[in-house]
Amino acid sequence: MNTEGNKYQEQSLFSLSWPLFIELALHMGMGIIATLMLSHFSDDAVAGVGVANQLINIFLLVFSVTSVGAIILIGQRLGANQLSEARKLARAAFGVNFWIGAVISLIVIFFGGYFLRLFDIHGQIYQYGLTFVRICGFSLLFESLSQVLSAVLRSHGYTKEAMSVTILMDVISIVGNILAITGIFGLPKTGVTGVSWAMVAARAFAVCALLFLVYSRLSLKMKISDIFIFSKENIHGILSIGIPSAGENLSYQFSQLVITAFVAALGASSLAARVYILNISMVCYLFTVAIAQGTQMLIARYVGGNLYDRALNRGIKTLKLAMLASFITSLLIASIGSPILKLFTDNQAIINVGLPVLWAIVFIEPGRALNIVLMGSLKSAGDVKFPVFIGIFSMWTVAAFLSYILGIQFGLGLVGIWIAQGMDEWFRGIFALKRWLSKPWERKVKIRANHQMEGS
Repeated sequence: MNTEGNKYQEQSLFSLSWPLFIELALHMGMGIIATLMLSHFSDDAVAGVGVANQLINIFLLVFSVTSVGAIILIGQRLGANQLSEARKLARAAFGVNFWIGAVISLIVIFFGGYFLRLFDIHGQIYQYGLTFVRICGFSLLFESLSQVLSAVLRSHGYTKEAMSVTILMDVISIVGNILAITGIFGLPKTGVTGVSWAMVAARAFAVCALLFLVYSRLSLKMKISDIFIFSKENIHGILSIGIPSAGENLSYQFSQLVITAFVAALGASSLAARVYILNISMVCYLFTVAIAQGTQMLIARYVGGNLYDRALNRGIKTLKLAMLASFITSLLIASIGSPILKLFTDNQAIINVGLPVLWAIVFIEPGRALNIVLMGSLKSAGDVKFPVFIGIFSMWTVAAFLSYILGIQFGLGLVGIWIAQGMDEWFRGIFALKRWLSKPWERKVKIRANHQMEGS
């Protein structure tokens, strides 16, 4: 093994994860700040944009099909010292995401209103959501490209560079939000419209910056020909991992759409409270997501280099750290829940709905950590179908079904819906732990060995 291979395999989890943590914190912070600003503009605007964001998040997951597949396969190629193959995979992923992004942008721009009506929202809430969806539709091509370019940088260990782009993107977005909502310097208050265009500008900047960084750090220049010339083998490899891997997240978002419809039936206060609490709960699993992504990169490299014991131990160590951190964070937030909610709204009805949910999150977050860390680790090890099967089953039979039973039928409201989602996280997490301890890569090694014996 040459020194280049050693460099990729010997990177520490800390060196990969701390830029991811800051990047995710800023990205989540941008959403929280935008929600906070909109809350002083209108609670209806918060509800409308919150529902519209859920719709857009579903389409963003489609982009992750290519990004997830690329980051895992590139990591495995780097671990196996196949550096030229890693570059070919990067070009293939870029070309595929261009077309996916272009098609989805057109779908959202022209049909976004029809999708919003599925949430059964009306009046001003619907109008705010429609404005946000139609304008942000223009930015989805940029988001598609930025996701895959960021994945290429991260897979090579350049997490700090990806972080720097997020910082600048957040600055652009926040400045745009301030101009749109406060009307400083005598500018008109454009509200949701201005917030939406700020997001478009931020995502366009991100693509330009990431193209420059990919070229300057990796000497890899994305060309127009990459959009039209595809390697079928590389695309098949990326999609064979990316489609089932993203399938778990896609199923989750669709189940959340159904659950949002249940929340909407509880009334405007519950719908607004859910948007606020979703933003607050991001803080609870921020650390988990960061170290889980760093762990994914390392495990892909270990598996590519046949370092299976290191992969197993890395997953378990990360799991313990993530569960402890998420429990402590969620407990602290629940302890000061009322002051936190009052940062977003002075509507006492919304605060009363939200407070019990914050305590329910203390039960939920360790299970979420178990699920996030080990499902991601399984994907990096090449075991991509299992998370989809368990995810689809649990998200619908546990999360969605029990949300209706506990929240609507038993009258527990929003807290009942959150408890049901916590049961879903724990159910999937326990299955993932059992699967991880069974060493899933050993099955693939045996299959390869059998094929080699049959071929000889």
